[in-house]
Amino acid sequence: MKRNIHNSISGVILILFFCAMTNQLKSQNLPASDKIGTNSGNVEIFFIGHGSLMFNMDNMNIYTDPVRSLGNYDNMPMADVILVTHEHSDHLDPDLISRLRKKGCIILCNAAAAAKVQDAGVVKAGDSRTLGDIRVEVVTAYNIMHMRTPGQPFHPKGSGVGYILNYGGKRFYVAGDTENTPEMKSLKNIDVAFLPMNLPYTMTPEMVADAAKAFKPKILYPYHYGDTDTDKLIQLLKGTDIEVRIRNLQ
Repeated sequence: MKRNIHNSISGVILILFFCAMTNQLKSQNLPASDKIGTNSGNVEIFFIGHGSLMFNMDNMNIYTDPVRSLGNYDNMPMADVILVTHEHSDHLDPDLISRLRKKGCIILCNAAAAAKVQDAGVVKAGDSRTLGDIRVEVVTAYNIMHMRTPGQPFHPKGSGVGYILNYGGKRFYVAGDTENTPEMKSLKNIDVAFLPMNLPYTMTPEMVADAAKAFKPKILYPYHYGDTDTDKLIQLLKGTDIEVRIRNLQ
C-alpha cells in the first residue's frame, strides 16, 4: 500500500515537472517583452518584429499589424483583438489573421485593409472603441506631401491610422507608418510611444526626436526601423525626460 502511494506521488511530481518544463520551453520561444505598470495591473508588451507587437492587458491579447514573415507566432496566444494600421504587406497578413483570431475576436482596420479581412471593422482617424476596460482611440498616420516630391507619398493622408490604447490610467501609442505630423505633435499625455523610423517610408531619427520633444512620451520605442542607426536617436534625446528603449524591432 505504501509503495503504491509512493509511486502515485512520484508520478504526480513527474507530471508536474514535465508540465513546468514544457511551459518554460514555450516561454523561452516567445518574443522578448517588457512590463509596464498601470493602475489596473501590468501591461506586457511583446516585441514580435518590425511593426508587429502584442499587448497583454485586461486579460486580453491585443495584436498590432501581425505579419508571419516578421516574427515567430508558433507559441503566441490566440488574439482577442487585432488592430491593423494599413494595407501594406509588412503590416497586413490576412492568412495569419485568420489563424490567429479566436472566436469573437475584434478586428479593426483602415478601409483598404478591412476590404481584405473577413469581418473586420472599418475605422478612421477620430473614431474610438471601448473594449472592456480599454478604450481604443484611432489617430491619423501619413507622410507629409512636400517630403515626397516628385510623386505621391507612400502613405497618403486619410488612408492609414495609428492607435492609442487607454488602460489603467496609461496611454500607449502605436503610430503606424507616418511622419512627424502636426496631429502627432499635438498629442497629450502619452506614456508609451512606438514611432516608426526608416526613410523613405516614415521618419529619420531627427524627425522622431522632433515629434517626441513635442508630445513628450515618458517611454519611446523606435520601431519599424530597418537599418536606421538607433544610437542617433538616443543622442538626439539625451538630456530630455524621455526614456528611449531599443528593442529588436527592425
